[in-house]
Amino acid sequence: MAKSKQISAADKQLIFRLMRENFDKHARWYIGGIISMLVIAATTSASAWIMYDIVKQIIRGHDFRMVVAVSAAVAAIFIIKGFASFFQVFFLSRAGNSIVSEQQRKIYDRLMQQGVAFYQDNASSDLLVRVTHNANAARNIVDIMITTFVRDLFTVVGLLVVMLWQNFTLSIAALIIGPLAYLGVRLILKRVRGLMAKELSSIGEIIKVMQETSVGIRVIKAFSLEGLMKERMNKAVCDVERRANSIATLEAATSPIMETLAGLAIAGVVLLSGYMVVHNIGKDVEAQLMSFITALLLLYEPAKRIANVRVKIESGMIGVRMMFDILDHPLSLMEAKNAKALPKGKGKIEFEDVSFSYVDDHQVLKHINLTFPAGKMTALVGPSGSGKSTMINLMMRLYDPQKGKIRIDGQDLRATTFRSLRERMSYVGQDTFLFQGSVRYNISLGKPDATEDEIIAAAKAANAHDFISGLRHGYDTNVGDNGSNLSGGQKQRLAIARAMLRDSDILILDEATSALDSESEALIREALERLTEDRTTIVIAHRLSTIASADKIVVMQDGEVVEEGTQKQLLAHRDGLYRHLHDLQFHTGDDVFEDDELDDMR
Repeated sequence: MAKSKQISAADKQLIFRLMRENFDKHARWYIGGIISMLVIAATTSASAWIMYDIVKQIIRGHDFRMVVAVSAAVAAIFIIKGFASFFQVFFLSRAGNSIVSEQQRKIYDRLMQQGVAFYQDNASSDLLVRVTHNANAARNIVDIMITTFVRDLFTVVGLLVVMLWQNFTLSIAALIIGPLAYLGVRLILKRVRGLMAKELSSIGEIIKVMQETSVGIRVIKAFSLEGLMKERMNKAVCDVERRANSIATLEAATSPIMETLAGLAIAGVVLLSGYMVVHNIGKDVEAQLMSFITALLLLYEPAKRIANVRVKIESGMIGVRMMFDILDHPLSLMEAKNAKALPKGKGKIEFEDVSFSYVDDHQVLKHINLTFPAGKMTALVGPSGSGKSTMINLMMRLYDPQKGKIRIDGQDLRATTFRSLRERMSYVGQDTFLFQGSVRYNISLGKPDATEDEIIAAAKAANAHDFISGLRHGYDTNVGDNGSNLSGGQKQRLAIARAMLRDSDILILDEATSALDSESEALIREALERLTEDRTTIVIAHRLSTIASADKIVVMQDGEVVEEGTQKQLLAHRDGLYRHLHDLQFHTGDDVFEDDELDDMR
C-alpha cells in the first residue's frame, strides 16, 4: 500500500524528463497556453470578487452609474475569459499534437536502430501499441501537468484569496473538508495503476489478432478457424471493455466523494453565514456572503480536477513508462563510433574463426573459416538447422558473431558503416516481402532515384515486364498487402527486378526459387543468370539443380563446414554429405534432373 500513497520516485523522474524534453521544443505554444490559463484563473477569481460589488451596488446602493460600471466589468470579465479559453485550447492543441508526432518519430527512429534480435523478442502488436497509444499518453501527461498546476492551481489560489478576504471565518470552516477529499481519492490510485497495465496488454492482443487475421486469412479459411479467431477477439475486446469500465468507475468515484464533501461544506457555510446575517455579525455580510459563496462554488471544479490529477497521472504513466522503455532499450547492434564507409571493391567475403549462437547454450556456427570468392557464385547447402541462413545474417550484419571476424574486401564489418555495407548488397529471399503501394514503387526501392527507363529495364531483365504490362494499371497497379494481389512467381520476379535495379556488388539469394511452379522457376532462373553475372553471389538452395553451375559449393552440417568444392568434385566423394543429399533428392523424385545434366554432374 505504501507505493500507492504517492507517485514513485522513478515516475517523478520520467515526468520531469518528459517535461524537460518537450517543453523547450514547444515553448512558444506552452507560454501562450500558460498566459491564457493565468488569464482564465484571474478572470475566474474576478467573477467571484465582483459579486460583492453587485450585491452592494444593486441591493444596498442607489447609484445607477455604479450599476452600469459593475455590469460593464462583468461583461468584460467573461469576454476576456472566453477569449483566454479559446487561446488555451489553441496553444495546447498545437503543442500536444506536435508532441505526439515527435514522440512517434522518436520511437520509430529508435526501432529502426534496433537489430533483428530485438524484433524477435518483441511482438509487433506490442510495438504498435507503443508507437500509437504511448505517444498520446505522453501528450496527455504534459497537458495534465500544465493545466493542473497552472490553470487549476492558480484558479484555486485566487478563489481562496477571495474567500479569505471576504470572510476568514467561513473560509476556515469550508477548508476543513479538503483533507478528507484527498484521503478519499488516494485510496483509488493503486487499483487504477493495475487496471491500466492490464488494459494496455489487452489492446495489444486485439492488434495481434487483427494482424494474424490479415496475414493468415487463407489459413483461417482453409482450416475453418473463424470461430476460434472470433473467440480470441471477443475475449480481448471484452477484457478491454471490462477494464475500461472499471477504470471509468474508479475515476467517477471521485465525483460522489467531492460532491458529498462540497455539499457538506456549502451547507455548513450557509448555516454559519445565516447565523451571522440573523445576528448582524459583521459589516456588509450579505455582499460578502454572495462573493464568498460564488468563490466557493467556482472553487469546486478546479479543486476536483486537482484532487483527481493523481488518478489521471497514474493512468497515463503506464503508457509513458512503456514509451521510455523503448527509447531507453539498449541497441542490440551498434555502429562503431569511428566506423568507415566500405569502399567499392570486388566483393570478396571472408569468415575468420567465426562462432555464433542466438542463445547462450546453443552454438549455431562453430569456428567457421571460409572465403567467398569475389565475382563468383558460392552455394550454401546442408540440412535444415545447419547454419546456412545464419551465415547470411552475419554477412549482412543483422547480428554480430560472438567470436571471430567477417571481412569484405579486407575490411572488418564491425568497423563499417551500416549504410555503406547494405549499399554493397542486394537480397532476394524465399519469403518475398513487398510494401503497400504500386509495382513501380516496389521496384524503385532498389534505387529510389531511378528513372522510368531504368525501372522498366530492370523489370525486363527479371522477366517481369510482360506480366506487369498485363496488369490492369500496369506499373501503377497496387500490389496489395505484402503483394497479396500477385502470385508467388510474380512477387519473386519483382524482388529480382528490385535487386537488379540496385546493381550492387554482392548478391544474396536465400531459397529464391523454392515453392514455385516449373514455369515460374524457369523464368526466375533465367533472370537470376543475368543478375548473378560477374557478381559475388551467395546462394542458399535445397534444390540442388539450381546450383549446378556454382563456382563453389559449401556443405554445412551442425554449424560446421564439412565439405567444399565444385559440384563435380563433391559428387566424386561417394560417402560425402553432398553426394548423400543429391542421391536422396534424385531417388525420391524431389528434384529430377535432365539426363544430360545428370551425366555432366557425374
